[in-house]
Amino acid sequence: MQTELADRMSAAFASIAAGDGNAVQVRASLKASRRPARPVPVGWVDERHIPGPAGPMQVRIYFPLDPGTPREKLPVLVYFHGGGFVLCDLDSHDSCCRRLANGVGAIVVSVDYRLAPESPFPAAIDDAWAATRWVAAHLAELGGDPARLVVAGDSAGGNLAAVVAMLARDRGGPAIAFQLLIYPVVDQRRKQTPASGARPAPNGTLTAAHMQWFTEQYLGRDGDRTDVLASPILGDFTGLPPAHVVTGALDPLCSEGEEYARRLEDAGVAASVTRYAQGFHGFFNLADHLPFAAQASDDVCAVLRAALPEGSPCN
Repeated sequence: MQTELADRMSAAFASIAAGDGNAVQVRASLKASRRPARPVPVGWVDERHIPGPAGPMQVRIYFPLDPGTPREKLPVLVYFHGGGFVLCDLDSHDSCCRRLANGVGAIVVSVDYRLAPESPFPAAIDDAWAATRWVAAHLAELGGDPARLVVAGDSAGGNLAAVVAMLARDRGGPAIAFQLLIYPVVDQRRKQTPASGARPAPNGTLTAAHMQWFTEQYLGRDGDRTDVLASPILGDFTGLPPAHVVTGALDPLCSEGEEYARRLEDAGVAASVTRYAQGFHGFFNLADHLPFAAQASDDVCAVLRAALPEGSPCN
C-alpha cells in the first residue's frame, strides 16, 4: 500500500521534478491521484461561508459522534490543511478532520484559505487569522469552550497554526490553549539538499527540491524568507501556548519541526515531539490507508485529550 501511494505522489509531482510544473497542473494531478476512502462517520458536518479579508471564505465544521451532554462545552480545533500553500482543500483533509473530531471529542473547523501563487504571502495568514477570530467570536453558538481553543495544521497548515498563535499573543487574543503542529513548515530559508537529521525519502515522497518550488510559489523568487510570518522559527517564542509537534524521519522538514519544539522549550513553553520512523511528508493524512498513520492520528488525539483535560474521547 505504501509503495502504491508513493507511486501516486510521484506521478502527481512529476512536473515539479521536471522543472516545468505550474500550480494548476500540479493541483489537477494531485487531485487525480487521491485514493478515495469511506468517510469516517461523525455527528454532523456544517458547511458555512464566513467573512474573510477578500470576501466570503468557506469553512467546514465537524461535530463529534458523541457530543457529550447538552450543557458540555467542547474543545474547538481550528484546522489549516497542508499543501505547500499551493495545493489541497477541505476535501483533501476531510478524513483527517473527522478523525480528530471523534478522537478528541472536539469541534473541528477546517479552513479553506486562499492559495498561492494566485494569492501569495501573506494572504493565507490573513485568512487563517480571520477564521480564528471568527471561531473565537462564535464559540457560544458552536457549543465550544473558550478555554480550550486550539490551532492545528499539517505542513503549510502547521506554519499557519504557529503564526496564528504568535499573532494571538501579540494582538491580545483570542486566547489559544494549545497548538498542534504536524510536520510544520517553520523555516522558509530553504536549501536544495535534505535537512540534517532526515533520512533519504522513499521514491515518490516530497523532497527538499519540491519544497523549494512551494516556497517560490508562496513567497516569490525574491520574497523575504526571513520574515517571521513566513519563517516563525525566527520569531519570539515567549508566552506562546503549549505545543505538540509531529515529525517523520523520512521528511525533509523533520529537523526544523523538532528544532521549533526545542526553541519553544528554551523559551519556557511546554512542548513535546513524536517522530515516526516510517513517516514521510504527508503521512498523517493517510490514516485511512496506512496503519502507522492511523496510529499517529490516535496518538495525536491522546495528546490533545491530555492537554484539554475536561474533554472526553468518542469511541
